[in-house]
Amino acid sequence: MSMKRPAAAALAAAFCLLAAACGSSSGTAEDTAGKAVGQASGYPVTLDNCGRKLTFEKAPERVVVMNGASVAEVSTLLALGLEDKIVANQQGYGRSEVPGRADAIKKLPTGGITLNGAGDIPREAMLGLRPDLVLSVTSYGYEQKNGFATREQLQQVGANSYISPQGCDDDPSKMTVADSYRLLRDMGKIFHVGDRAEKLIAASEKKIAAVSGKTGTDQPPKVMVLFASPTGKTDFSLVFAKGIVNDILAGAGGVNAFEDSSETLFANVSKEKAATTDVDALVVIDAGGTDAAAYAKQLLKEFPQWPAARTSTYVTLSDSMYLGPSNDLAVKKIAGVLHPDAG
Repeated sequence: MSMKRPAAAALAAAFCLLAAACGSSSGTAEDTAGKAVGQASGYPVTLDNCGRKLTFEKAPERVVVMNGASVAEVSTLLALGLEDKIVANQQGYGRSEVPGRADAIKKLPTGGITLNGAGDIPREAMLGLRPDLVLSVTSYGYEQKNGFATREQLQQVGANSYISPQGCDDDPSKMTVADSYRLLRDMGKIFHVGDRAEKLIAASEKKIAAVSGKTGTDQPPKVMVLFASPTGKTDFSLVFAKGIVNDILAGAGGVNAFEDSSETLFANVSKEKAATTDVDALVVIDAGGTDAAAYAKQLLKEFPQWPAARTSTYVTLSDSMYLGPSNDLAVKKIAGVLHPDAG
């Protein structure tokens, strides 16, 4: 997931990476043999990414995963069994709904990088890693003004650069679960493990459909989704209004109580508005270093007028609430507290 940052500068004019020229009768035997091997291995592959055509002659071997306040990219690579391709990863919350994932992320190489003032891998350090693929959750990760390597600079050293779904304009407010599937499919195509990606997608869709089929109601519970405050003080400055959380809530048979509070990803909700809104359940997100359960209980005590307070209805989550391969786990866990009789 990407935190809201200043609007990204307009992307440079789109251009295409040219695929290998068509063969001719003058081609050597080695050329013909090379093309045959490429076809047999499934390469080259090409995909569109934020106005650019990315062409891969083979599976990337030196992948760098930028921070971007996300774990979507590294989690997707792990889910596809591609951890051995990562030479430097800067993502990690220290929490996950998937058993073993947080520890697996901690074990990945970091490249020994010191992040810059913008909180990610600086240009010279990036180029020194000699990547052949760089992953960023949004276009922000390639902005020169923030000290990052641009997509053009990476291309010059032979590295493809990828921006995750809905990240072209650095605006995740329109993100849905379908974007998590798109990320899986794109990585599956790039690394020629599309069959693995499709199996994960099919399993997720089946699980979400099974849950959704048991939660039908004319009046879905109203849910507040927010981060656990690192200070422990009541903080409604980052209440989710839009984005993938709303799609997850819909799958779980709920609705965002503050969806109309902002057109952007987050709403800054006053205590007065929070106090006068019917909140049937809380979803408190722990992005690492906080006690989400304690914070949820604190809010329920502070706002006893909420229906959620009377029933002590809350759930704590971490990476499954964001873009990534595990949204079905969030759907199931939220549905378990919103519709316990549907289980």
